[in-house]
Amino acid sequence: MTRTAHPKKEIETALKHAEAEGWRVEVGGSHAWGKIYCPYNDDECRCGEFCIASVWSTPKNPGSHAWAIRRVVDKCSTHKRRDEAEPED
Repeated sequence: MTRTAHPKKEIETALKHAEAEGWRVEVGGSHAWGKIYCPYNDDECRCGEFCIASVWSTPKNPGSHAWAIRRVVDKCSTHKRRDEAEPED
């Protein structure tokens, strides 16, 4: 099932990046447009603090919000640890 696209193109691009990294995007919520969920949900992953992130529908600065979403995805400590453990071909 496909999800609804985010109305801000910068944020939609960041959400596609998150999905490509295995994160789940769920649309809906009380105040947020949706949330993104880490695929690992690991207890050691920064105490689970960044395993869920809210996606706002109309942020004051869409570019900054998109950057913040990418930062959460790219800084996932479990993902980094797994990448470092994989041998290079």
